[in-house]
Amino acid sequence: MTENKLGNPAVVGLAGFGITTLLLQFHNLGLAGTGVVFCSAIMFGGLAQMIAGFLEFKNGNNFGFSAFVAYGSFWLGLGMIWLISDLQAAGAAFVGSHLSITTKDIGFFLLGYTIYTGIMFAASLRIHGAMALTFLTLLLGFIGLDLVFLAGLKQFLQITAIDLIICAACALYMMAGIVLAETAGKQVLPMGKAWVKKS
Repeated sequence: MTENKLGNPAVVGLAGFGITTLLLQFHNLGLAGTGVVFCSAIMFGGLAQMIAGFLEFKNGNNFGFSAFVAYGSFWLGLGMIWLISDLQAAGAAFVGSHLSITTKDIGFFLLGYTIYTGIMFAASLRIHGAMALTFLTLLLGFIGLDLVFLAGLKQFLQITAIDLIICAACALYMMAGIVLAETAGKQVLPMGKAWVKKS
């Protein structure tokens, strides 16, 4: 009796991460508004990535489980921050001072993810080159956003957005690699060697 073949949840998680990250950078470059980013953050970056993460848990993949759930939570959290900020700006009666959000508050939210991404970058070094490059650009992106939101260095936003577009492209490249390998029956897109060998 043969077992039913299961899909790889990474194809959804990577797509959700890559596309939502790409849309946010279009916004950061002044090319798109926040509405489409908000919707993508809730549905694809948030919900779809969370589902992918929980399926990675079932597969016993701690790296994928942690990454997809953590960054899925990031997008859901960012969506909530935007929602509360909009309500705050509109002066909604039920948004009290305990729910107010400042630019520096967003900076600390980003700083927490910078630390987390640093840990994940260290782990990615032993997977393959594409994964390491994805997490390197993501780490640099978070550092750039920390400088924008915590230090007020808005001049770093454009270069940070370009860096994160590269990050999004890396994630989509990995997703394409998994899908194309299955449909072609062989590895089509090289992922590159791990930057650090497993001991």
